[in-house]
Amino acid sequence: MTSIKDVAAEAGVSVATVSRVLNEHPSVSEDARTRVLAAVASLGYRPNAVARSLRTDQTHTLGLVISDVLNPYFTELARSVEEEARALGYSVIIGNADERPELQDHHVRTLLDRRIDGLLVSPTDGGSPLMLDAARAGTPMVFVDRWIPGVDVPVVRSDGRGAIRDLVAHLHRLGHRRLAIITGPAATTTGQERVEAFREALEECGLDLPDEYIGQGDFQADSGRRATERFLDLAEPPQVVFATDNLMALGALDAVRARGLRVPDDIALAAFDDIRWFVHTDPPITAIAQPTGELGRAAVRALVDRIEGRAPRSVTLPARLVVRRSCGENPATNENPATNENPATNENPATNRSQT
Repeated sequence: MTSIKDVAAEAGVSVATVSRVLNEHPSVSEDARTRVLAAVASLGYRPNAVARSLRTDQTHTLGLVISDVLNPYFTELARSVEEEARALGYSVIIGNADERPELQDHHVRTLLDRRIDGLLVSPTDGGSPLMLDAARAGTPMVFVDRWIPGVDVPVVRSDGRGAIRDLVAHLHRLGHRRLAIITGPAATTTGQERVEAFREALEECGLDLPDEYIGQGDFQADSGRRATERFLDLAEPPQVVFATDNLMALGALDAVRARGLRVPDDIALAAFDDIRWFVHTDPPITAIAQPTGELGRAAVRALVDRIEGRAPRSVTLPARLVVRRSCGENPATNENPATNENPATNENPATNRSQT
C-alpha cells in the first residue's frame, strides 16, 4: 500500500510538505504543490483519514457516530449533543452506524476526511482498527454511552448497576422468582455490563439465572420478539422478561400480544433505556432511565475541552428505576414513590433539567 513517504520520495520533497499540500496549506510553493499532486496521481495514493485529522486549523465542526438513529435513546442523545455543541459555537455532523461495525467505520473515516475538529462515538463493538488508530494518533475523541476497554479516550456514560439492582429487588418484593433477560450484543460494553449486573442482583436475592432464561439480542426489536417467543415456548416460562434495551422491550411486548397474552397478568415486562412512549403503553412499562440529556451535554463539553487544549475527564452518571405497572405493581399502593417520574413529561428533574 502506497504511503505518504512514498509520495514524498516520488515528488522529491519532505513528508511535511506532502502533508501541507494534502491539507491545502498556503505555505507551499507552486512547484512543490505540482510535484506532490503529480506523485499522488501517479502512485494512486489515498490520504490516511487519521493522519489528516491531525491539524492545527479548526472547522468548529464535531462528528457524532451513534449506534442506531431509530432508537429513541440515541435520538435524544443526538439532540442534546447538537444543542450543547451549538451553544459552544460548534456544528455537528451525524452518522448512523445502525449497529453495524463496518458502517460505523465508514462514518468515522468520512468524518475524519471532512476535517472535523473532534469525534463523539458510541462504539458498536470493541475491535475497530480505525478507531484504535485514530485514538493512538491523538484525534480528539470521546466515547459516549459505550466505550472500548483499554483505549485511552474519555468516556461519558451512565452506570446502570445500581438501577438494575433496584429493579431486581423490586421484582423480588412483588413475588417474582423466575426472571429472564434479553441481552445486548456481547461485543458491546453495555451488553456485557447489563447482563453481569442482572446476574449479580439475582444472586443477592438468592435467585439463579438459568441458561434458558438468557435471550441473545442485538438492541433491535426483532431480536426481542424472537427471544420472548422462545421464553414463552419453555415448559416453565419466566414470570418476568427484562429487556436491556427499549427496542427489544417493544419487540418482547409484540411477542406477548401475538400469543393473546397480557402484560403483566400472564408475564411481566421491564426495560432498560426508558423512553417517553413507555408511559403510553398499556400497561405503562417499568423501566430504567438514563440521564440522556446530561450525557450528551457532558460528552460535548469533554470533547471541546480536548479540542481547545484543556484536560478532559470521563463522566459517569447514575441511571434510575422508574416504577410503573408492567410488572404487577399496584398503583394504589405504590411501594416506592421516589422512583416514579412525572408521567406527563417522563423526565427526572434532577438529571434532565434542560430537556424539553
